[in-house]
Amino acid sequence: MYQRKLPKEYYCTVDYGLDIFGGEWKPRILCILGHVNSMRYGELKAQMENISDAALADSLHELQQAGIIERQQFNEMPIRVEYSLTAEGKSLIPVLDTISNWAIKHSDAEIYTGKHFEKVHRAKFEN
Repeated sequence: MYQRKLPKEYYCTVDYGLDIFGGEWKPRILCILGHVNSMRYGELKAQMENISDAALADSLHELQQAGIIERQQFNEMPIRVEYSLTAEGKSLIPVLDTISNWAIKHSDAEIYTGKHFEKVHRAKFEN
């Protein structure tokens, strides 16, 4: 993973927030983990559907480093690892819900696809 040599400069508080939980994959990871207590790596990858192992591992590591998610390893054979939101991560759920509600009001269900959308969001478009 890329390591910056100089500290990142932020010119707006939104810049910082989006640096922590923005991007292509992190919002979806947070959305999925926000609807469960914990999830194993393989289950999370299946819900993400179109992410590579490298991108998922990097995103999980970055979220873990930021204190947004926690990784719990169970020392059993085979080794089991589960991911869940920390208290700080759970505090992002209202922010993500606000963004989701905005998207529901300003888009059509036909543009969405995937297991997570069908399981969590589809019904909100039918109201």
